[in-house]
Order: sequence, then C-alpha cells, then structure tokens
Amino acid sequence: MIVAGVETTVTPEAVIVTAARDLTVVSSAFAGGGVGRARTLVNLHVAKNFPCADGDATVGAFVRRRNLPSPWIGLLTSAWTEKAESALEAAGGITALVVATVGLSNASAAGVTAASPPTPGTINTIVVVDADVEPAAMVNLVMTVTEVKTALLLEAGVKSPDGIAATGTSTDAVAIAATGVGTRCRFGGPITEVGWVVARAARRALGAGVRRWLEDNR
Repeated sequence: MIVAGVETTVTPEAVIVTAARDLTVVSSAFAGGGVGRARTLVNLHVAKNFPCADGDATVGAFVRRRNLPSPWIGLLTSAWTEKAESALEAAGGITALVVATVGLSNASAAGVTAASPPTPGTINTIVVVDADVEPAAMVNLVMTVTEVKTALLLEAGVKSPDGIAATGTSTDAVAIAATGVGTRCRFGGPITEVGWVVARAARRALGAGVRRWLEDNR
C-alpha cells in the first residue's frame, strides 16, 4: 500500500516528500503556503531561536542544495524531524499518507491563550491523498486533520500554560496535497471516504507523535 510516485525521506535535517508529478496543495506552509502546486514538500528542522524572516531563503537554499524538484513548499519546525511519524491508510480506492512532526512545548488553547510572539514547539502535518480531490474538499480535509489533532491532545491531557485543555500549538502548520488521479472527491469531512482515510492515517501518525513527545519529556 503506497501512494504511487510519492517518496518520503526522513532525516535530522528535514522531512522531505517528493512526487513524480505536480501535486495540488492547500497549506499553511511558511514558504509557498496557500493554494498551488508542488512536487516537493519540506518540513525543515530549524533552531529554536531561528529568525522567521529568513524562512523562505533558508528553505530555498535547502531545496537547491539537495537538488529537489520544483515547485516546492516549506514548513519549519524545531521538533526533531528524525522523530517524524508516518501512516498509510486506504479504503474505497483512496490512499492517504500522513507524515507528522510533533513538538508540544508551545501548547495553546485557541480563544484562550492570548496573542503573543510565537515560541518553539510545533505540530506540522503533511498529508498526501491519492485521489482527485476538489478544492473545497481539500479545505475540508484541513478541518478534519485539525479535529483529529485536537482530539488527540484532549485525550492525552495536554494543557496550555493557562491550564486549559490545549487545542494545538500556536505555530502549527498543515499541508494537504492531492495527486488529482483516481476517485473524485467533492467533500472531505470526517465521514466521507476521503475524510475517513485521511483521519485514520492522521490519528496513527499524530497519535504516535504525541505519545513519543510526552514520553521523551516526562
């Protein structure tokens, strides 16, 4: 069970997902985020005191140094990328790959934790779906993955500095990419076929990441 034409590389420098052909992507990536196309998705490890203003140039230099295919998008994290967790799920002719890095030192509760300069600690999630996913459904998948992330944090009892149940970290990022091949998906909620497959893979990858971080930081 694989996503055809997609390769994942996990190193202490970065998580790298490359595709043989352009993927359609909806993301909150630091570099190249928004709606577009990409053959390379990078989740780059940076120091905790990394100056965010240098993000685009830093990701671009990494992509060129590794001779990775363009176009590309780049996420940033101070979590250990070599500890990335991945999962594959398939059903109804749809396959989803989720690769996640988890850092929880910056847990926050949306609507409770006050706005402030971000501090290190990020949950970055890359999703690749082998299907023909409509744009609205891709936005829906962002919501579905976020529901999974928040549910896992609640189940694990993670708290924000305010002592409130955490819903994420203040710097989380997500990228949803689709091959555009195969099953047409109009919706991406958690009880659609594509939403179910993505949510199952996200639960496995993010769940393992949360457990690992909590064990490492007891």
